[in-house]
Amino acid sequence: MQNKKIISGVVVSNKMTGSVVVKISTRSKHPIYGKIITRGKKFMASCKNPVNIGDLVKIEETKKASKLKHWRVI
Repeated sequence: MQNKKIISGVVVSNKMTGSVVVKISTRSKHPIYGKIITRGKKFMASCKNPVNIGDLVKIEETKKASKLKHWRVI
């Protein structure tokens, strides 16, 4: 059995049927100045249960469902 990546993020958009957009935020220190920088990346995930904007969800890597979706909401 393969290990699948599981990451958590916040739902940004739920306007599609069966899909949501989840934003993952990462914090890191700037290499020179030392300031904490927050960067984000958005993932499209398939979702069967209704979720609202602002909900904290975990997504799991799956096989490709469409051109942009290869994550699933747990």
